[in-house]
Amino acid sequence: MPLISIFENAPESVAKFSIEQVVSTAGDGTLKDDSTCSAELREYLGKVGTGEIARYVDHCLSVAFPKNGMVLQDLVNELGRRLDYVATNGRYQGVQGKIGFDGLWLSPEGHTLVVEVKTTDAYRLSLDTLATYRARLAEAGKLSAESSILIVVGRQDTGELEAQIRGSRHAWDIRVISAEALIKLVLLKENTEAAETGLKMRSLLTPIEYTRLDRMVDVMFTTATDVEEEPEPDEQAGDEPISATPASDTTKAAPAIVTAADLATTGKGTWHFTDAQLLQAKREDVIAALGRRETASLVRKSRALYWNAQRDVRAACSMSKRYAGKNQAPYWYAYHPQWDTFLGEADRGFFVLGCMDLETAFAVPHAAMQPLLSSLHTTTNKGGTTYWHIHLIEQDAGLAISVPKSAALDLSPFQIAVS
Repeated sequence: MPLISIFENAPESVAKFSIEQVVSTAGDGTLKDDSTCSAELREYLGKVGTGEIARYVDHCLSVAFPKNGMVLQDLVNELGRRLDYVATNGRYQGVQGKIGFDGLWLSPEGHTLVVEVKTTDAYRLSLDTLATYRARLAEAGKLSAESSILIVVGRQDTGELEAQIRGSRHAWDIRVISAEALIKLVLLKENTEAAETGLKMRSLLTPIEYTRLDRMVDVMFTTATDVEEEPEPDEQAGDEPISATPASDTTKAAPAIVTAADLATTGKGTWHFTDAQLLQAKREDVIAALGRRETASLVRKSRALYWNAQRDVRAACSMSKRYAGKNQAPYWYAYHPQWDTFLGEADRGFFVLGCMDLETAFAVPHAAMQPLLSSLHTTTNKGGTTYWHIHLIEQDAGLAISVPKSAALDLSPFQIAVS
């Protein structure tokens, strides 16, 4: 039975497989260039979470098995896709007349990485050969105007390889990263939300001049700030009435992070947070339910955004606990402009509303959200970013999105069961 069929019918069974078992189940089990086994393996890797990818990478580096270097090559290219590169897989084995590369990664900013994957740095690399590959790729029109070489190695101890690069004429064109560090970068990106953070992270993989440290500090500051923004506005509760702000106006929201000092200063103590891990666990359950309904394996792009490998099914999933404050909607969320853009680029895009205390969620199609936006309340943060407020109210038919000065949007047609 092919790997993809098993995964679609019994994903819990495949989750117990080692990467060796995964490969043996794909196609005829023989991993080679242009094989059904290779195609199924790559398709499967695009459907599983980054945690599984990390487990497979660790197995490739800790257990010697036939063709583990080929498998690692596919795993590393999948990690590139999760950093939003358009990644082209190279050949497993060189062929005369073909340009050798393990991966070509084109960033949204227009920079191409020629990727070389090594399970170990025990063997000396020919940097001249890598540079020749890059030059030939440029001549063939396969590189963007800006390009460089990225070597991904299994081990963290890369001192000899680093010294080799520093002492060569290619020092300004090549960078090295361990597979473990690359995984950490992907996981960090998946726990952030701002598009700028992904850009900053990708900049780390290109040659950087370190005499002046401003660029590195900028990367660290942007990423740390983005991570600190959790809990998101939709995961916070205030005491604002649900009809407070017309869409044409903006109000100052409470800070995205409320400290003990903030509460001591205001004396209100009205902000409550749901544990971030509980929120994310529930969000994953909601997304899994949507994936089953849409027959799509959805993986994380960021903290709240998900898509399938083909990028044609997408979801922005926002979570809320239940609130019982005076003049307060029982559930409320934020809907961000970048989410709206992200969903609008898909064939099937859904704004998914999860409720921490319910075994149901609501997947509202992007087309159904569009007519509401001009009527919804908004908030502009100190940084100048604006988001829409989504308040759910209870009606006889069930929950609905409150729309100021208009009829509420009944959510019952968009309901999905969360197991």
